[in-house]
Amino acid sequence: MINYTQLKNDLRHTAINDWYTPLVDAVSKRLESYSHGEFSEWESLINILPVIEPSSISLTDDVTVGTLQDFESQAKETSRQSFIQQLQKLHPWRKGPYSLFGTQIDTEWRSDWKWERIKPFLSNLEGRTILDVGCGNGYHCWRMFGEGAKLVLGIDPSQKFLAQFSIIKRYIKDPAVHLLPIGIEDMPYGNPGGFDSVFSMGVLYHRKSPIQHLLDLKALLNKSGELILETLIIDGDENQVLVPQDRYAQMRNVWFLPSIKALELWLARCGFKNIRTVDVNQTSLEEQRATDWMQFHSLENFLDPDDINRTIEGYPAPKRAVIIANNN
Repeated sequence: MINYTQLKNDLRHTAINDWYTPLVDAVSKRLESYSHGEFSEWESLINILPVIEPSSISLTDDVTVGTLQDFESQAKETSRQSFIQQLQKLHPWRKGPYSLFGTQIDTEWRSDWKWERIKPFLSNLEGRTILDVGCGNGYHCWRMFGEGAKLVLGIDPSQKFLAQFSIIKRYIKDPAVHLLPIGIEDMPYGNPGGFDSVFSMGVLYHRKSPIQHLLDLKALLNKSGELILETLIIDGDENQVLVPQDRYAQMRNVWFLPSIKALELWLARCGFKNIRTVDVNQTSLEEQRATDWMQFHSLENFLDPDDINRTIEGYPAPKRAVIIANNN
C-alpha cells in the first residue's frame, strides 16, 4: 500500500531527505509487531479496484476524484453497485467526505467543515513541507496539498486508515502526499526538525503525557515552523483541566481536557511563541454522525439524551479549540 519509491523521490530536496531510511524502518517495525488480520484482504481489495483515469481532480474546495462519466466509460466490467460494495468493505469511513467517480463517501465526520474553519488562519501553505500527526485516512492531507504544499506526510498507526488512504491515492497518482502507519513516537528527530508546518488535530487528549506531546511536536518543526493544534477543551481559567474518571463521551482513551488558558500556558512553557486561539467550536450532531459509511454509534449516542450539552457521563459536551503557535 505504500509506494516507497515515490516517497523517497518526494523527500528529495526537502529538509527531511535523510529521514527516508528511519521512516521505512519505523514502518517495518510497526508491521512486524502487529499486522491487522484483514490487512492482506484490504491489499487484495485495492488491487482489484477498476483502473480508471480521472478526467478531473479537485483538492481545493473538496476532495473530488473523477466523474460518474469516467466510471461508466472506463470501468465497464465493474458495476457501480459493486464498486460501492468494495469501498464499503473498509467500513467505518470516519474522515471525509470524498467523491470518487460519482460515488459520495459520506463519512462520520464532516472534516471539510473543520478545514474551512481553520484555513483562514493558516500561513500560506504554498511550497511547505507538512506533517499531519494522527491524520486518520488522510482527508486533511489532501486539502493541505490542495493549498499548494510541496510535501505532505501523514502518520497514523491505523492500518485500516492506510487502506482507505491507499484507495484515494490509487486514483491520485502524482501528488507528494503520503501516509505511514506509525505514531509520533516512531518519528526520527532532527535539531531542529524539518517541517514547516505540523498539524496535530484530535490527538492531544489521547496522550497520557500532553506536555511531552507538545514537546515532540515542537521538535519536529524547523526554526520558523508553525504548529496547528486542535483538541478538546473545557471552559475555565489557566488552572482548569478535566481528567475523566473513566470514559469521556464513551471514549476510554481520553486523559486531559484543558481550558484554553491552560493549554496556552502549556504551549508557552514548552517554548512556543505567538500563541493564538483562532477557533472554538462545540461539535454538532450535524458535523459528527452515523451514516451508511459509518454505521456504528456516533456523537448522538455519546450525549445525554435530555441535554446535548452534556456527555452521557455528565461531562461538558465535546468542544474543540484550534490554537496556532510558532516554534520561535
